[in-house]
Amino acid sequence: MLAGWVGYQTYSILMAGLTLLLVMGVALVIIYFINQKKEERLKQSGIRDIDQMDGRQFEHYLGLLFNSHGYKVEVTRAAGDYGADLVIQKDGKKIVVQAKRYSKNVGIDAVQQAQASIAHYKAHEAWVVSNRDYTEAARNLASSNSVRLISREMLIEMMLKMNPASKPDPKQVITQLPQKKIQCERCGNEMTRRKGSKGEFFGCSNYPKCRNTKAV
Repeated sequence: MLAGWVGYQTYSILMAGLTLLLVMGVALVIIYFINQKKEERLKQSGIRDIDQMDGRQFEHYLGLLFNSHGYKVEVTRAAGDYGADLVIQKDGKKIVVQAKRYSKNVGIDAVQQAQASIAHYKAHEAWVVSNRDYTEAARNLASSNSVRLISREMLIEMMLKMNPASKPDPKQVITQLPQKKIQCERCGNEMTRRKGSKGEFFGCSNYPKCRNTKAV
């Protein structure tokens, strides 16, 4: 009788182990397909190409993107932006836009600049558009000042909802507007884009002889 009980217990443990392995296997398959779907979504959107842009290229791309959505677009950089990188208009509504191509979450400065530009451009609204997310402080300030924040996920959605034939190509923008070479103020060598624990930055190509850095 004891042997039978031990055998039953062994069988129960074995079956529980097999069930657990089966559940884990199914979970891993589901996670794999979810990750594959996310990866395909990112590729279709072109967000990773946007991550490689500089600020000027990002502003130009957003201008093309908003234009494809039916907005009349003015890029303000050439005339001094007064807190807005783009001014877009549609259905009688003028909107000032701060474009932030960042390697980390966007802080309150962008919200303050966007809000301040409303009066100068006599706009109805202010938006901040970024390839990243926003800090909690930025979200709180935007909420209290009615500034719309368009985050990475929202930008991806904007791009994916467009007809592929009319969607601007990030790679083409990068090709047409090559990034300006940045010269090191200390040694005169070219600065190169690098990634550290706190995000991307420009570092001197003469490193380690020259340790000069510059924010992206």
